[in-house]
Amino acid sequence: MLEMKPACQRCQVELGHTDSAWICSYECTYCAECKPSLPVCPNCKGELTPRPRRALAPTSDG
Repeated sequence: MLEMKPACQRCQVELGHTDSAWICSYECTYCAECKPSLPVCPNCKGELTPRPRRALAPTSDG
């Protein structure tokens, strides 16, 4: 399961599960405001992609 980090690793702004954020394959997390100045992840140099938003509760396939 994806680890939903609670804050931007650059500016430390809090990020909720439904907030817009960007992640790399190692789950480094950045807010939408910091992303324009980050062409790649500053930690691993990997691609940053939009983080999926998490539903409030998991669904069942009943």
